[in-house]
Amino acid sequence: MLAATTSYAAVVRPLQVLVMVIAVLFFARVLRVAIVESRPVEGTKKERRRRSANLALQFIEPADWAKERVAVEPAFVIGRSPECDLSIADTYLSSRHARFANDEGDLSVEDLGSTNGTYVNQSMVHGRVHLEKGDIVQVGGVLFEVVR
Repeated sequence: MLAATTSYAAVVRPLQVLVMVIAVLFFARVLRVAIVESRPVEGTKKERRRRSANLALQFIEPADWAKERVAVEPAFVIGRSPECDLSIADTYLSSRHARFANDEGDLSVEDLGSTNGTYVNQSMVHGRVHLEKGDIVQVGGVLFEVVR
């Protein structure tokens, strides 16, 4: 009878210790991730550099507007309507298609519920999207490149 109890304890006790060690390691990892995620985000050198030189939009299409630049100061709305800040007669543009904004050097685009959508690097925009130098923005049949 004593041999059965000894073999049970010899098997179960190490398993209990192993489970406890794994649980402690798991909670230590969760705590570490929580601490890292709760730290405030610090500005990077890239952000400071971007803010020092404002980004602009350069036409790629239509061809007759190619290489023309549009400064985004502080914001403008593009569309077919004459009330828009940048009015272009393009059949794929909605009346009020999209809004570009410049917030202290951070350039962004927001679709205004257009029929054909707004795209950044061939991905449809949902909400407000941050733009970087080199991004290609499609608004209807109009293509822009983000430049300095």
